[in-house]
Amino acid sequence: MLACLWLVASTTAAQAPAPGAAPAPPPLASTTDAGAAAPAPDATLAPTTTEPAPQPPASTEPLPQPSASTEPTAEELAALQKALGADASTSPSAATAANVVGAAAQQALTSTAAMNPDIALIMDVAGAYFSSDENLQSGGHDPRATGFTLQQVEMSLGANVDPFVRLDANIVFAQFGVEVEEAVATTTSLPYNLQLRGGQFLTRIGRQNNTHPHTWKFVDQPLVFGKFFGAENNRGLGAEASWLVPLPWFVEVVASATTPDGECCARSYYGGSGLKVAGPEDVVATGALKQFFPLSDDVSLLWGLSAQGGPNPTGQKNRTEVFGTDLYLRYRPVDDPGRGSLSLTTEVFARRRQVPDAVLADVGGYAQVVAQWALQYEAGVRAELVTGVNDDPLDPTWTGPAHRYSAQATFYPSHFSRVRAQTSVAVPPDGAPPVVAAMLALEVLIGAHGSHAF
Repeated sequence: MLACLWLVASTTAAQAPAPGAAPAPPPLASTTDAGAAAPAPDATLAPTTTEPAPQPPASTEPLPQPSASTEPTAEELAALQKALGADASTSPSAATAANVVGAAAQQALTSTAAMNPDIALIMDVAGAYFSSDENLQSGGHDPRATGFTLQQVEMSLGANVDPFVRLDANIVFAQFGVEVEEAVATTTSLPYNLQLRGGQFLTRIGRQNNTHPHTWKFVDQPLVFGKFFGAENNRGLGAEASWLVPLPWFVEVVASATTPDGECCARSYYGGSGLKVAGPEDVVATGALKQFFPLSDDVSLLWGLSAQGGPNPTGQKNRTEVFGTDLYLRYRPVDDPGRGSLSLTTEVFARRRQVPDAVLADVGGYAQVVAQWALQYEAGVRAELVTGVNDDPLDPTWTGPAHRYSAQATFYPSHFSRVRAQTSVAVPPDGAPPVVAAMLALEVLIGAHGSHAF
C-alpha cells in the first residue's frame, strides 16, 4: 500500500510543470468521446489572433523537481523495496478480517443447521355435539362425546442420518399421555429400486391406514378402520421392504412383518389379549401392490390391492385374514391458477376370522368425493357401510350393517391452518335410532413439515 502511494506521488511530481514554464496545451477531443469531437484547426474556421495566451499566476511555493532521469535512483529503489516489504508483513485489513470471520460464522451455522432435524408441531382440536351418547365413533382421534376434544398434538421429526438412512418420528401428545405413533428408519440409496424400513410404523394396507389425522379429509376416522384394525389404525414394530418395479407405469410392491399385539392397532389379531410372538407364524404379514396411471395431464388414477394375515387369540393356530382394494381418482386442471381439484376415494375390505367351530366373515368400506377451489375452500361428502356377524367375540352387538353419511366444509386461512365444519348421520347396527352429530375442528401447524404422499 505504501509502495502504491509512493508511485502516485512520483508520477504527480513528474507531470507538474517547472516554475515559469508555459502550461501544456489542452488535448484535442477524441472522436471516440461521448460528445461531438472538436473540429481540427482550420484557417477558414478559426482565425488567428495576435493576443498571447493567458499565463497562470506565478506560485510563491516552489514545486517539487522531478529527477533528471526517468529511471529510479538506487535510493528510490531501496525505499520502494522497503515499502513493499512493510506491506507484505502487514496484517489483513479490517474488511478482509471481517470477511473471513463472516465466512467462518456462516459455515458454522450451516453445519449446525444440517445436524438439526426438521421439526413440526401440529395441534388438532374439535368441538362436537351428538344426539346420543351411544354413537359409532371408534377412532382414537375422533370426537366421541358432546363437548371439546383434544384430538392430538403431534410432533413430527425427520432428517437424513447419513447418505444411506433417514429417520422419521411422530410423537403424539394427548390429555392423558404420550405415545410414539411412528419411529422408523428408511434407506435412501439401495440399488435395484429397493427400499427398507424398520421400527414402529403404520402398515401400508389400503390407502388411509398409513396416514395421520392432519391429512384426512374428514374430522373422524372411517368406521371400517376402527372395527377391523383399531382406534389407531394398523401399526406395529417390524420391518418392511418395497420395490419399485421397472415398468412403463408406476408399480410398487410392498411387504412387511409387524407385531400382532395391541388393542389400539392390531384388533383383529392378538389385540389386547396379552399373547406375544412365539415364532415367525405369529407376526402380522402385509402385502400390497400400488399402481399409478396418469390418464391425461389433468386426470390421474391410483389403484391398490392389499392383503394381511396373522394370528388371533380364539384358539391355537386360528388366524385372521383381511383383503382390500382402494382407488383414488383425481381431476386437477393443470392450467387452473386456483389449483382446483375434484377427487374420488374409495376403499373396501373383507375380513375372515377363524374362531372355534366357525369362520366369521364381514366387509366394510367407504367412498368420499372432495372438491377444492380457490386454494382456500374445500367441501366433501362421504358414505360408509360396515356389516356385522352373530357371535362375534370382538363386537357381540354388531350383528347387522351400520351406515354413516357425512358432509364437510373446510376453510384454509393459510397452508398452516385449517377450520372444518362437519355433520353426519349414523345408523347403528342394532336397530337403535340414528345418531346425528355436528363438529367444528381447528388445526394449526408450526415448523418444517415434509410434503405428503400422493
